[in-house]
Amino acid sequence: MKIVYFGTPPFAADVLDFLAQHQITILAIVTKPDKPRGRSGKLAFSAVKDLAREKYGAIPLFQPEKASTKAFAEKLRLLGADLFVVVAYGEIINQELLDLPRYGCINLHASLLPQYRGAAPIQYALLEGAKKSGVTIIEMSLKMDAGAILAQKEVLIPSEMNLEELEGELCKAGCETLLKVIKQFENQSITKTPQNHTQATYVQKIDSSRAQIDWKKPANRVHNQIRAFSPRPGAWCTVEIGCHLKRIKIYRTQVEEGSGDPGETLSFGPQGWRVACQEGVISILEVQLEGKKRLSIKDFSRGVSSAPKIKI
Repeated sequence: MKIVYFGTPPFAADVLDFLAQHQITILAIVTKPDKPRGRSGKLAFSAVKDLAREKYGAIPLFQPEKASTKAFAEKLRLLGADLFVVVAYGEIINQELLDLPRYGCINLHASLLPQYRGAAPIQYALLEGAKKSGVTIIEMSLKMDAGAILAQKEVLIPSEMNLEELEGELCKAGCETLLKVIKQFENQSITKTPQNHTQATYVQKIDSSRAQIDWKKPANRVHNQIRAFSPRPGAWCTVEIGCHLKRIKIYRTQVEEGSGDPGETLSFGPQGWRVACQEGVISILEVQLEGKKRLSIKDFSRGVSSAPKIKI
């Protein structure tokens, strides 16, 4: 089975590495162009490009500004691929590209479709406190995430699991399920199940402005927000330490019983930092003060002379 692989972020890089290590023939890799990052504006590579350069330099690498053009379609046509595999590539692919491979194009999506169609299914599953998520391999169509289901695998979400941990579990499930589907194409044993479009839900790309913590919300919602943005971009609030206002990111929390004014520190020290919400209490376990490294609350509390005051 000869494939062309489309992908951009670290999740997609891990899947690419898995397929290559399992003897899937990769004719070419397609990723998004280099982008300037930070204040310097220095061009940075995608995670897929980093992996390709480090381990798979013999495989042709393409970075078109737009993949869905006639010129790029012709380049891919000459490769004679059996299948295009798309994992978080970052562009809607037009019908001309979808029709190129012998068996069409398939996509690995990090939700149990038709739930959470769109750009940020992992974050939204955490934001909404879902008890389970999963991965879906679909046959691609012009309508976003709406193609026939080829395989699915569920992943349970414990109440303390954060974005990084859920991504890891979904990536593992996605790799195994995607390899299974590719083998089914090889054996001509693939089955296709249409989605129930009436049950579809949609999610938008996450805006970093949503990472600011609102302590006037119930504790379970604050907790879900913190784990949905951990480690990136990091849910944050402003605190007063001494006479200085600083931004602090919070990476790990637990929900506890208790009450107080929203944002009020109920206790602070090596044993923990308990903050009241509109309903319930958040116990903060791991933080990062701006300009400092990420610390457990035990280590953080030892480095400040008094309890930080949260600004609402």
